[in-house]
Amino acid sequence: MKPIHDLEKQQFKKLYKQEDIDNFEDRFKILGVFLQTEHHVTVGELIQLLDENGYQYEPGFVRDTIKLMCRFGFARKNRFDNGDVRYEHRHLGQHHDHMICTKCKNILEFDDEQLENLQVQIAAAYNFHMLQHKMEIYGICSACLKERIQLMPLVSAKQGERLEIKDFTGGAKARMRLSTMGLRVGDKIDVVTNLSKGQLVVAVDYKRYVLGRGLARKILVEPIKS
Repeated sequence: MKPIHDLEKQQFKKLYKQEDIDNFEDRFKILGVFLQTEHHVTVGELIQLLDENGYQYEPGFVRDTIKLMCRFGFARKNRFDNGDVRYEHRHLGQHHDHMICTKCKNILEFDDEQLENLQVQIAAAYNFHMLQHKMEIYGICSACLKERIQLMPLVSAKQGERLEIKDFTGGAKARMRLSTMGLRVGDKIDVVTNLSKGQLVVAVDYKRYVLGRGLARKILVEPIKS
């Protein structure tokens, strides 16, 4: 990757001097630190990396510099799952997609030539001229899966997850209420929405159920392995 980074720096010098951008040397140092990390960073994280390398700049200046880097195609702006704005390298002629762990928020990059070709074929089948695309796959990474308790309350499940109801807790009243709603042990459910607070929405056989968080704590579920 180093030869590519050297080329990026050369192009950076040429373009920024050509456009007569101010404070070029300071902006060049910010680019250098940005290229040292392979992570997707927020502006705050980039400021911390700069500080660790002995460079101290005002947040506004760093933010303005990374906007320029995006404008000239050296960085790419992403917002995964409505989270923080993050920036990554943008190397010409290279494309990759992302897998995002909804538990630890780790972002994994991947590229698949067969998948890329399939997307081109699908676009052509619809007589659609594709200019650009991105794929984001949300799930749980292998490290988080190892740490995860298999039998858990529904309230701990992640949005988009498919689960099987294994048991109910909370006494006869709670069991009767869930049974009256139509939820039973052995049902395969899809978690439609589960925010950090408020009600959950799950689906069984295309039918939606709205559950309070207290009731969802009494439903024990187990992830269905794909």
